[in-house]
Amino acid sequence: MTVIDPDTQAAWVPEADEDDDEMPLSMRLSIADTLTLGNATCGFLAVYFTTTGVLIPHLMGNDDGGMARHSAATAVILMLLASVFDLFDGLVARKLRSSAMGAELDNLSDLISFGLAPAYFVAVWGMVASDAHQRVSVVAAVVVMLAVVLRLARFSCVTLRDGIFQGMPSPFGALTVVSIVLLGLPFIPTLLAIFGVAWLMVSRVEYPKPRGRLAVAMLGWIVLSMGLLAAWAFDAPGGELLLQTGCALQVVLGAVIPLFATARRVHAFRDNRREARAAAQN
Repeated sequence: MTVIDPDTQAAWVPEADEDDDEMPLSMRLSIADTLTLGNATCGFLAVYFTTTGVLIPHLMGNDDGGMARHSAATAVILMLLASVFDLFDGLVARKLRSSAMGAELDNLSDLISFGLAPAYFVAVWGMVASDAHQRVSVVAAVVVMLAVVLRLARFSCVTLRDGIFQGMPSPFGALTVVSIVLLGLPFIPTLLAIFGVAWLMVSRVEYPKPRGRLAVAMLGWIVLSMGLLAAWAFDAPGGELLLQTGCALQVVLGAVIPLFATARRVHAFRDNRREARAAAQN
């Protein structure tokens, strides 16, 4: 329908109504969003395998070590796969377009895969391990989950310089927590190490973003970790030793990176002071 404006005598054609069959732009999923949903799916399946293969057999008195080992390894491999999806959805979003829901989907998926899944893994460990204390383990699990919640919320609100994270990234933190549990250390050292990782996730320690060579190295480390878990799950010769070595390396990386970051900040502070003194003398 065409309407004549009495003031301008110009023809005015009303905008066409949005096609009811066409999905709004805010609801369209991009390729990056699809990868993000894969991240969330892996996190849910990790909880599923931890429940059906580790917790339920233990509660029913059918705790077969092989089945529990296979299911625990599957759950951790799914968390590793979730971190692969998390790595690639960011890369794809930078190369291609991302939808209006991208950031929210990413945070929600990370909360499932790197908050709920590892926290639940810790809680179940507290129930099935012979030397663990269930209630204290639940407290540690809650601390891990809350640390991830706070870290993700701060990531959405704080603007940092390009190329760094503030606090241990949640995928790295989740895998470090799980590695600590799989090391099979005594209860108290395991508990303290888990609390330490939770603190690092909410700390101000700077971590580099996985880009370029670092992203390739991270992907290679994830694939290697999957292989170590598979060897352990199928009771391959030396599989236990390989898994312990991989978990120990993961924990060492979690402890060493903050030391390097702190040393770098100290050196930068000293350099700035020297430059300021030199400028004052001149």
